[in-house]
Amino acid sequence: MPMTEALLSSVEQLFSLATLVSMMIGVVAGVIAAAIPGFTVTMAIVLTLPVTFTMPPLQGVATMLAVYVGGCSGGLISAALLGIPGTPSSVATTFDAYPMARKGEPGRALGLGIWASFFGALVSAVVLVVAAPPLALIAVKLGPWEYFSLILFAVTVVASLVGDSILKGLMMSLLGLFIATVGQDPMMGVPRFTFGIDVLAAGFPFLVVLIGIFAVSQLAGEVENPTALQRGGALIEGQIRFQPFVVMREVLSRPVNLLRSSLVGVIIGAVPGAGGSIANLIAYDQAKRASRTPERFGTGIADGVVASESGNSATAGGGLIPMIALGIPGSAVDAVLMAALMVQGISVGPRLIMDNADLAYGMFLAMFLAAGMVLVFCLFSMRWFLKITAIPKSIIVPVVLVCCAVGALALNNRITDLYLLVGIGLVGYVLAKLDYPLAPLVLGVILGPIAETNLRRALMADEHWTLFFTRPISAGLLILAVLSVAFTVRRVIKQRAAARS
Repeated sequence: MPMTEALLSSVEQLFSLATLVSMMIGVVAGVIAAAIPGFTVTMAIVLTLPVTFTMPPLQGVATMLAVYVGGCSGGLISAALLGIPGTPSSVATTFDAYPMARKGEPGRALGLGIWASFFGALVSAVVLVVAAPPLALIAVKLGPWEYFSLILFAVTVVASLVGDSILKGLMMSLLGLFIATVGQDPMMGVPRFTFGIDVLAAGFPFLVVLIGIFAVSQLAGEVENPTALQRGGALIEGQIRFQPFVVMREVLSRPVNLLRSSLVGVIIGAVPGAGGSIANLIAYDQAKRASRTPERFGTGIADGVVASESGNSATAGGGLIPMIALGIPGSAVDAVLMAALMVQGISVGPRLIMDNADLAYGMFLAMFLAAGMVLVFCLFSMRWFLKITAIPKSIIVPVVLVCCAVGALALNNRITDLYLLVGIGLVGYVLAKLDYPLAPLVLGVILGPIAETNLRRALMADEHWTLFFTRPISAGLLILAVLSVAFTVRRVIKQRAAARS
């Protein structure tokens, strides 16, 4: 099929009433699912999959892409208003969006995140159209050595981002990596480090750790003052204003940060298995290092929100690059998208653009259309979401806790996950009181299995550990990890010297 004919065919299918309606429903479902702690984008996509079986191929894939793009933005809502990341890829968003909301600017925090997500999704869609084949070829050449080094770099980045003590950050990262080893061995399937305790037999699911550490510990801190509860105080107090177009100019006044963070998201998203959890943090880290006032990050500044949300949303387009060009899913969500196409009898891989050009172009256009729909829905609905800030703590805390419990239970339908949720939440509360950063622990749990699996694959493929240092990309990532720690130590020393003087 000629290119022009394929493009016109995809436009005709995409802008039909049925496709537009199903995409809009997908956007709403994705935003709401990601905004509820514990209900991830992957869950929403999996639930959407059976619905698409009766749809034409492009309508089905476009609907799932709408859920995907909506989910990338939805995690912002609970991250900004509750300090609880709605999805694992919204962890860095809590660093500045929540402090900004607590200072009486929840509308500004949400507005910055919405526009940053929109522009990040647009940049990723443009890169997807222009650079899918070459970027996919680079991504597919990465071996287990490079994956392990990438995870190590991400762990050092996250440890250096939070708090004034990098030692505490690294300790929490190592604790997270250790927690990830409890339960079944990911390659051999045998139990380990369970100490004969049945509750630990299945390990610590990363979603249970995420909800427990951020949600339960955060909410426990909110209710520790009985006087404030009796007074009926809200989580966020102050004048609630939502000025989307004023905030849009604020986002566009940071073009370098916006573009850099979006490209980080695209590149990390194109690496199969990396995903938004890493992109969110690395984009935030790069913005902090490039800033003239890095000490203000974490206090509620616009640059932090813009970097984290644009980096997070840009992974949506990045993850499609290896899927469309090579047939390799970039994340769990992309694997479900592949399944949807295969059910329709469409082979995914290098011949997708050649054999089904209208479908490939339709997916490109659907990314742009979904980004626009998410923007419109968020701009019209955010005033309703902002009403959460007026709900008294005595009501919002138990309601959010119930949502968290339902989300943790729905993950694996195991009652033991609820025990783990409460236990991890209390541990997180104590650690927060002792001034230990919680984000490195959560990221250690998420990235630990990926790091371990790739380390063992690398050593099984070739027992010479020197390959981690002799393969160029792996060596470069390890050097970046060392520099990340060194620069953070240098910054902390300079800050302490300045404080003494």
